[in-house]
Amino acid sequence: MLLTDLHDTIVALATPPGSGAIGIIRLSGAEAISIANACFAAKDLEGVATHTIHLGYIRDEGKKIIDQALVSVFKAPNSYTKENVVEISCHGSRFIQQQLLELFCRSGARMAREGEFTMRAFLNGQMDLSQAEAVADLIAAESESAHKMALSQMRGGFSEEIKKLREELVHFASMIELELDFGEEDVEFANRDDLKELVGRILGILRNLSDSFQLGNAIKHGVNTVIAGRPNAGKSTLLNALLNEERAIVSDIAGTTRDTIEEMLNIQGVQFRLIDTAGIREASDQIEAIGVQKTLEEVKKSAILVYVYDVMGLTPPEVKEDLEKLDREGMKIIAIANKYDKYLSLHENPRYHRDKEFQEKGWWDMEAALKEKIPVIELSAKDKTQIDQLKSQLFDLVASGEISNNNTIVSNSRHYASLQSATESLDSVMNGLEIGITGDFLAMDIRHALNALGEITGEISTDDLLGNIFSRFCIGK
Repeated sequence: MLLTDLHDTIVALATPPGSGAIGIIRLSGAEAISIANACFAAKDLEGVATHTIHLGYIRDEGKKIIDQALVSVFKAPNSYTKENVVEISCHGSRFIQQQLLELFCRSGARMAREGEFTMRAFLNGQMDLSQAEAVADLIAAESESAHKMALSQMRGGFSEEIKKLREELVHFASMIELELDFGEEDVEFANRDDLKELVGRILGILRNLSDSFQLGNAIKHGVNTVIAGRPNAGKSTLLNALLNEERAIVSDIAGTTRDTIEEMLNIQGVQFRLIDTAGIREASDQIEAIGVQKTLEEVKKSAILVYVYDVMGLTPPEVKEDLEKLDREGMKIIAIANKYDKYLSLHENPRYHRDKEFQEKGWWDMEAALKEKIPVIELSAKDKTQIDQLKSQLFDLVASGEISNNNTIVSNSRHYASLQSATESLDSVMNGLEIGITGDFLAMDIRHALNALGEITGEISTDDLLGNIFSRFCIGK
């Protein structure tokens, strides 16, 4: 995207392409009102007040009627882009929309590029860069939590935090820079103890923001949650119970599931990408072997493992053996002791009555053996008991109360990278203060931290960075 083109008047369809009740075409730029006015005879749009809507016919150069439409006028600087903006609400015919776009282009506008309206809003000071990126996130939000997170960022909550941190650092940076101007006189304008306290506090805030990225990324893209275990453990039955529909084929024959089945489950606004997998065992044929291999691959990619085992069929050593194969660093695990209804039917009071066979096999030690490391939920997927408890446990593993507490949550990978860069630079500042390095090195590290934080809000940006960010937007936004 060329920044030199930003003085042009641009036009684009602002609603999804295709037939519908209405479509909205948006014009932005110095000539937006005059271009629309030339083909709208109902009223002189140049003379109307800003933020007004007018009904009339739109005609081409030969005065042929293209459509009857509502024309909304937003005069600079009181518009989304801070430029003159006109929005034409026409009928949703693809033919009509194309005719209007071609008419406006012949009249002096050009087709907008991806994200160009929002880029103009950013460059004209209507919003900072992180707020502009939140616009795209808001459009793409598919859950309540993703919507809430994007809306909070678009309103500037995250930006304000970053700006306050930068302001505090700028003060000390300027004091150290001043010291360098008086280097020969050995003066100290920036109190090192105060600087150390400030940097320590800012590092704590930056680390908290960075730590929230895992949650933010999960809310934004969905949490990969794989359901795995041995054949006939009840994995597909559990998937059906969580979805409350018969999504997967259920059979008493072991190894029914040969390929992965993927479905989305929304729990309290967080999207979980549930993946039902083939049972883990020595495969009896080539197709099953491929299924088992895909299971192991899905486990490697997942944030959460829901390990399902038949409470009547496996002993603690066997469960531990499975988990050792499946566990990996950073993955969270919930163990599901399935078919617990059968277990209860054998023992009226299983908490106190101990059968010799059960003691020998070690079933009574299962809960104690596993709960030190991971939660165990005893349920019957077939009867749908304790399914709500499982959903709550899944939500708690991801959210940990941060959503309901309205904490700032980082969801953008670019912001996360900048936070990491700023943290590294401030760690260097802190180390430098400990060993008493000279002010010029301190100033250099603080400048690096300021640059990294400035990249988040767009106070420091490049054409390449802006082009990369806004190219991901839809045309018309």
